[in-house]
Amino acid sequence: MNKPATAALIAAALSLCAGVAQAANFSKSVYDGAKDDIKKTYKVDKDACDKLSGNAKDICVKEAKGREDVALAQLEYNYSGNAKDEAKLIETRYEARYEVAKERCDDRTGEAKDVCQREAKTAYEKAKAELKMNKKVAAAVDDAEETRVKADYKLASEKCNTLSGDAKDVCVNSAKARYSQR
Repeated sequence: MNKPATAALIAAALSLCAGVAQAANFSKSVYDGAKDDIKKTYKVDKDACDKLSGNAKDICVKEAKGREDVALAQLEYNYSGNAKDEAKLIETRYEARYEVAKERCDDRTGEAKDVCQREAKTAYEKAKAELKMNKKVAAAVDDAEETRVKADYKLASEKCNTLSGDAKDVCVNSAKARYSQR
């Protein structure tokens, strides 16, 4: 199997893992190899754009760069599994779409070009706003969960107060363990 096909298979496998919220089970060497393959695939894709000319070539290059950026962000998220990298992946996706959309507008002139650019900018701004909203919703859900856990722990510890001796100690320790209290 040739290198571009291998890289495409790796990229496809990585994209299947997009919803995974935990670090993948692969080593740093596998991560580095996948990163190199993504960069090689970009070079092949970019070289393929040389057959084109004008704005078609510019669009092709933007698409290739967008695929590389998204694949690298996806790889980073799959490797780390943290929320910061997930947000970066989402941001990279909408930025890549925006760059391609802006480039496509260059084929138009006058008012049609202006409208196209405004549509691209609006889609970009909506995606940014949605990401910001999702972050706030996630923070609110985290706060609500923390409040619920504290309330459950308080109730459990109050129930333990009706006991005495070793039974109370076991009950308190159990409540602390269940509700992640120290």
